[in-house]
Amino acid sequence: MKPNDEETTAMKDQNYAATKTTEIRLARRSPEYWRVTFEHPPLNIFGPEMLPQVNEIITAIETDEQVKVVVFDSAVQGFFLIHLDFLSRLDDLAHLPPGPTGLHPWPEMLVRLSRASVVSIASIRGRATGMGSELALACDMRFASREKAILSQFEVGAGLVPGGGPMARLSRLMGRGRALEVILSADDVPGDLAELYGYVNRSLPDADLDGFVDALASRIASFDKQTIMDTKRLVNVASLPPDVEIESGWDACVASMARPATQWRIKTLIERGFCKPGDAENRLGDFVGR
Repeated sequence: MKPNDEETTAMKDQNYAATKTTEIRLARRSPEYWRVTFEHPPLNIFGPEMLPQVNEIITAIETDEQVKVVVFDSAVQGFFLIHLDFLSRLDDLAHLPPGPTGLHPWPEMLVRLSRASVVSIASIRGRATGMGSELALACDMRFASREKAILSQFEVGAGLVPGGGPMARLSRLMGRGRALEVILSADDVPGDLAELYGYVNRSLPDADLDGFVDALASRIASFDKQTIMDTKRLVNVASLPPDVEIESGWDACVASMARPATQWRIKTLIERGFCKPGDAENRLGDFVGR
């Protein structure tokens, strides 16, 4: 049964209002506990039209006086959220005007999510690839289905430098060597290995993931908001990368997009099924490694 209007707000870009397959749903479980669900079948691929939707969500998180916890999850089987849609107009996306901090809108949204006073949790079932991985890394916590979660920063395999800050964030989470292994191998990282490396807080049996995340979010949401805000702020001071690290990563990403070798590689990948349902997306790590 579809939730009523008070329970669920569909965040849609007005220019894409007629696009029925693009949706990010915001469900308010309570005033203190929200869930954000990606539902863009069949792949949960990140199209440019999703940028304003994500911005609306993060703005709501920043400005609401009651919310304490937000959980990000997916309604698309096999995919949490994946990479940019390379069949879209990439040049338009790459050269969007910067936001208030001077960062490009995508890395800026991730920085805002990390610094928001609200606790953010990624509940990962299916593939979190590229931008999906970057959003999960920007969350305060990540929990993964042991059987069904796959995380990756595939970009180097496509000739690209990742643009949403994984170099800065992964090196802090798992150390230099493992961060380089994950990013430079461009390979799939299953849930159990993601836990071992520190990519996620922990992996759980798939049947237990939803219950665990819901119980944790509800528990945190029951605590005093000012105490949560002050504690997260102090952890942020000790652990978040400075904006300059995020900015340099984005600049390197944009520069890599313009290289002829990268354009050739992406064109070849698309000809072989990239950005479409099928084996290329289902086994992306193997695919870019060929």
